[in-house]
Amino acid sequence: MLIGMVAGETSGDMLGAGLMQALLQRYPQARFVGVGGPRMIALGFQSLVPMERLSVMGFVEPLGRLPELLRLKRDLVCLYRQEKPAVFIGIDSPGFNLRLERELHAADIKTAHYVSPSVWAWGKGRIRSIKQSVDLMLTLFPFELDIYQQHKIPAVCVGHHLADRIQPLADHGQLVRRNREELGLDHEGQYICLMPGSRRAEVQRLAPVFLEAAGLLLSKRQELRFLAPCSDSARREQFEQLLAAAVLEYPALAGRITLLDGQSHQAMAASELVLLASGTATLEAMLLGCPMVVCYKLAPMTWHLASRMLTVSWISLPNLLAAESLVPEILQNDVTAGRLSEEMEYWLDNPEQVTGLREKFIGIHQSIRLGADKQAADSIVNLINEQLQTL
Repeated sequence: MLIGMVAGETSGDMLGAGLMQALLQRYPQARFVGVGGPRMIALGFQSLVPMERLSVMGFVEPLGRLPELLRLKRDLVCLYRQEKPAVFIGIDSPGFNLRLERELHAADIKTAHYVSPSVWAWGKGRIRSIKQSVDLMLTLFPFELDIYQQHKIPAVCVGHHLADRIQPLADHGQLVRRNREELGLDHEGQYICLMPGSRRAEVQRLAPVFLEAAGLLLSKRQELRFLAPCSDSARREQFEQLLAAAVLEYPALAGRITLLDGQSHQAMAASELVLLASGTATLEAMLLGCPMVVCYKLAPMTWHLASRMLTVSWISLPNLLAAESLVPEILQNDVTAGRLSEEMEYWLDNPEQVTGLREKFIGIHQSIRLGADKQAADSIVNLINEQLQTL
């Protein structure tokens, strides 16, 4: 049995690997072919190109890669039409996957999309395209189901795999101590985790202002230390260059920032708070009980287009899941060092607010801890069985 899959981001690779493991329990001889990352490849996935070739963010940025992306889509369509997979599963990356799914759907190949596009945030223009492209939508969060039910698109909420892997918070102090020990950090120090993103352009926009904000805080709180987990060697080299430039303006930063290779989970768990880019990392920070300051900054033209389409009050997952403003969100031109340092100081100065925040985080955690890998696999098996019954 052939199963087609395409994942274009690190988070998609994690979802794909978990889904593959669950599907292999049902179909031990299954072959998985498409585009995937190292976790999927370790399970036997055949990736036709490196996953990073799909890691493009925004409305404008993909234009420069359009010929390459169109060529890849064409190659995948040809492959799947020839080999007729039992199902194709597009994991996130909706700009690429929905277009691919539409062509496969038209060729009578069953298609599933794992991770709902943010149609609830950016308006309903994509719903028609989704209805014409997918046989099944797998969502991560309960609030995402409504719009699919309204438009009679089959959808299942499977929960989030991170909520399954991270135990609901019992003793936060113990969590901090354990992760500081793993990272070789001072048990009594105060640490802030800096996470400006995993894409080059995202890091280039956010890391300089994150470092400037760190420098401002250090001028008031000399005891602070910072952790900066880097997603790969390229991002580490990029961050090192940006840090060297920042030290020229804020010499106190020298020796105060520890760069880590990956280990973002441990870095967040070991820290008093996290300053980070909006995305899946905000969910992980919430599950670890970390207060946070969330930043969202796009290329100017992309922001000009996106801000006109935004239809929700919040952009970070903790706030969306709570349907209230639990953590500060700093957007576009408001992302300044002064503003970020003020927001971080608020969490440092108000431990009682942090305690209340963690209690709300635990409730949200329980609501999305549904056994995502198994739920997703069960839904895919049902879709495959539907396909087999038509043969």
